[in-house]
Amino acid sequence: MKQFERFRLDTANECLWRESEQIAIPPKAFAVLRYLVENPGRLITHDELMDALWPETFVQPQVLRTYMLDLRKALGDDAGQPRFIQTLPKRGYSFVAAVSDCVAVTPGAAVQAAKQSGFVNREEELGRLRAEFERASTGERRLVFICGEAGIGKTALLDAFLDASLRSGKPPVCVARGQCVLGMGWKEEYYPVMEALGQLAGAADGESARGTLARMAPMWLPRLERQAETPPGTGSVAGQERLMGGLCEAIEEIAASKPLILILEDLHWADDATLNLISALARRRGPAKLLMVATLRPGSAAREHPLRALKQDLSMRKLCSEIGMKPLGKTAVRSLLSKELQQEGLPEGLGGFVHQHSEGNPLFAIAIVEHLIEQRVLVRHGSDSAAHWELDKPLKEMEGGVPAELAQMVELEIEQVSAEEQLVLEAGSLMNVAFPAWAVAAALGTDALAMEETCDGLARRLHFVKRGGQDELPDGSCSDFYVFSHEIYREVLYQRQSPRRRARGHIRIAERLGEMFKGREADVAREMAGHFEAAGSWQRAADALHAAARRAQLRRAHVEATELTEHARRLELNVS
Repeated sequence: MKQFERFRLDTANECLWRESEQIAIPPKAFAVLRYLVENPGRLITHDELMDALWPETFVQPQVLRTYMLDLRKALGDDAGQPRFIQTLPKRGYSFVAAVSDCVAVTPGAAVQAAKQSGFVNREEELGRLRAEFERASTGERRLVFICGEAGIGKTALLDAFLDASLRSGKPPVCVARGQCVLGMGWKEEYYPVMEALGQLAGAADGESARGTLARMAPMWLPRLERQAETPPGTGSVAGQERLMGGLCEAIEEIAASKPLILILEDLHWADDATLNLISALARRRGPAKLLMVATLRPGSAAREHPLRALKQDLSMRKLCSEIGMKPLGKTAVRSLLSKELQQEGLPEGLGGFVHQHSEGNPLFAIAIVEHLIEQRVLVRHGSDSAAHWELDKPLKEMEGGVPAELAQMVELEIEQVSAEEQLVLEAGSLMNVAFPAWAVAAALGTDALAMEETCDGLARRLHFVKRGGQDELPDGSCSDFYVFSHEIYREVLYQRQSPRRRARGHIRIAERLGEMFKGREADVAREMAGHFEAAGSWQRAADALHAAARRAQLRRAHVEATELTEHARRLELNVS
């Protein structure tokens, strides 16, 4: 592994890391970066680079410029004042940053492990994807949406499908893969499409694709080589339609002789132009050996988002199909852990513990295992063939909190909403995985009805918040409640608040409970006690527990009453 500044180049897994964040780079662009990094501090001519990466293949020199621009974008480099890649006009390039060997564990290893070893119990989904490919191979164009939450295995499914399809070589197939990037949708039209076409043009046999584009969609080539100042599609509506029609015809021409698999990942971040292109390709009537596959998160598009309308319309016209990725069951999680740990028999209780805390999400499951290893709860004993994993501590002794990698992933998602909406989500985390709008309003000191509208908007736009239903309040009115899709989201939102702000919110919720149940506070005394205790208000928590104990005695729940009283007395010891 090579390291330069904050970046690590993982040559074994062919990926780039910026600290703990994985940066998506197409295979050929990665190969260019690897050659530069492995030959730092010297001039690398155009001819040397092309001979090294495209031996015995004629490649247009402009392709190098395309990859350099992509790499500078990924690295945050400036061609005018380069920190990494320096251009030597008419000569070549030089990698100017200091490079060192890195033997540290790759950050974000759970993401890579989920892709490599985390593919279990997906035979049904893989079979459906292969069936769609077989139909496309006969000339029946197909569009497939793969839906699932972050970390559920959408990319792993695609990797397994492509690996089998390319390895078999029957029939020969072209693959074009583009990645929609958060924040790029409004900056650059057709961003994932350009990445996919760049792969086609830059492949070993890419001259045929380039020739087709030059002949049928000539306005797209300058954009592909990053030479045009404005993207295709700008200008009049008629001009946009002509440009899109030309690209559709070019893609169909490429898919005429052998199947073309066009993959666009994270479509919920796509620009409108990309969605319009997908719609046009799906609706065209002519034969094409074209399989379009798009991944997205369920509920990630608001009702007014064009992706939702596109899916609904194409589904109604039977022009697409959907593969839903469900969480893994207990048996599948155990299989996943066996593959990850390379051990058939797991320590007792490990599979159930990981399944409970990951809720069947493969990425979360692997991250939890890594967390256990870091905390020396799960330890490898022995060596060579006798090596095996054991629990050196009870699982309950694992420190709380969310593995750093997952916390960073969730933080990135949270940062995409406004500061006011972040406060709403954080207030919801004070309750539990399920939270009522009235509690959020109480914590923030705002109107409950207005808060329901805000929470409704979040539930429509965010994949990790869902509308759960309604609760009837003591006065006969109703309050909507909402649910975090996973405990990890709630935990991150809870921990990002200062202790003082959390305490204030807990106390306001407890007090609001007392107001709503005035005259029969004992009915909710235990819940009030939990909020007071979380706020560090020991005496008020103890008083509420004593009230809950008296109510338990009236119900003849003597064991419960004793436990509540003992808990109250322990809290009273904290009162100075």
